Amino acid sequence: MTFFIAYLNDTEYASQPKASSLLPLIGPISTGIIYCSGPFITPVITRYPYHKRTSMYVGTILCWTSLFAASYTTQVKLHHWFHHKRGFANGVVFAGTAVGGILLPLILPPLISSYGPPQTLRILSIAIALLIVPLLPLIKGRLPVSRIRAMGPTPRGRGNAEWTKSISFWILVLANTFQGFGYFVPIVWLPTFASDLNLNSSTSSIVLALLNCGSVIGRPATGYLSDKINPWFLGLSILASTSAVTFILWGVLSYDLAGLLAFSLAYGILASGWTSTWNGFTKPLSGKYICNDPNLSTTLFGVLLFSRGIGNIFSTPISSALTSLDSNSTTLSFTHASNHLGFDVGGGKFEKMIVYVGMCFAGAASIALVGWIIDAAIRRRSFGRQEQQS
Repeated sequence: MTFFIAYLNDTEYASQPKASSLLPLIGPISTGIIYCSGPFITPVITRYPYHKRTSMYVGTILCWTSLFAASYTTQVKLHHWFHHKRGFANGVVFAGTAVGGILLPLILPPLISSYGPPQTLRILSIAIALLIVPLLPLIKGRLPVSRIRAMGPTPRGRGNAEWTKSISFWILVLANTFQGFGYFVPIVWLPTFASDLNLNSSTSSIVLALLNCGSVIGRPATGYLSDKINPWFLGLSILASTSAVTFILWGVLSYDLAGLLAFSLAYGILASGWTSTWNGFTKPLSGKYICNDPNLSTTLFGVLLFSRGIGNIFSTPISSALTSLDSNSTTLSFTHASNHLGFDVGGGKFEKMIVYVGMCFAGAASIALVGWIIDAAIRRRSFGRQEQQS
């Protein structure tokens, strides 16, 4: 998002037609492609596990090449290791992605101001390659590839397809999609929101870094809880709380720096923890249809990543349309003379977007409530059958 602000302030890019609508799409499309590739790459890795290490090297090369090549663009165009504590382990892994989000917003602005966005992007691509490549040989699975291959997968059309009949899983996918449509919007727009509060670039970076600090806290904590309590209750609590935080802390109280910092931290802790609940949902399915099959768990994660990626890609065009970054904002500024609420910031151009994000999480929470009710009914029927048999 630091690059987004830099490009938006660079006349070479900002002066191009529809730049204000297209520039916000760059990050979400790239991460959305990563999410959406899961269902296509996962089956290949599952069926041919000896290509897993090859795929890591290929991914690293693609990451470096894409970042380095992007620095020359001038136009705007369109689970084998853990079982009992697998949720906590996944939370720690997801938290690792947020650590970079703490450091980069603080490191990138000085580099961009000194070297410009293109040169900084090249420096970043080289740094990522130098950090990742030496670590790849150290990444090893607990089980040897030969044993994973022997464990599965089952032939196509048999066994593993049983999970597709699970109503609970498809309710989870629907809730996950709604969450994805809302989750990425604040991450994209908080720096712009901070700029409209007349905060300097350093303070804007702190706002984004604080959100990622919250993610580092929230993801392992939620993963730990997913090993202990019902995932539907946990997911419902997270989604409903995030909706409330969006409306209250962002929409009402973020008219100054203190309110915005409070929202960033709370949003990071709550909203980012959703992905750490996934293991709580998928673990019972992988144990029910095929006894603790790690390959099936990976497949289910791939589906969830895909549905989240859809929200990631489409949420930014939707939020861009809601924020009126062009001439409409000047008209709105007369109706919002002062910032008494977070809704009023920027002449009120963020109001509809904040409502959109809050409603996405409220919708996801409603779906999770239905899933919790259905899950409770299934558990009661299963318990009743066990009592009859005993």
